[in-house]
Amino acid sequence: MKIAIPVDERSMESAVCQSFGRTPYYLFYETEGGTSEFRDNSASASQGGAGIKAAQLIVDEKTDALLTPRCGENAAQVLRGAGVRVYKTMNNSLKDNIGAFKEGKLSELNEIQPGLHNHRG
Repeated sequence: MKIAIPVDERSMESAVCQSFGRTPYYLFYETEGGTSEFRDNSASASQGGAGIKAAQLIVDEKTDALLTPRCGENAAQVLRGAGVRVYKTMNNSLKDNIGAFKEGKLSELNEIQPGLHNHRG
């Protein structure tokens, strides 16, 4: 199973990033073989719609599950529409969350954040 996690750094020692759409990197991790790959988040610099663009990146990578502390409603619709399950991280440790996911200890993320429609900032 391929999972994606937003991270602050390109390192297995990195913390889970608190922002899904504006994270600098994603870790793509294969649970069967334990292989991992860090990818830049091309959506992080977007003026708007970063969550939707980031969700499409996750979908395009043929990811089965996303582990994240929070997710906006538009991104969640893209992910769920493509069959990507979204799980809530339990703390900031990347390794702890991978372990908890493998053991079935993470719950699905149900508290979806409202989108920033027509946000002007």
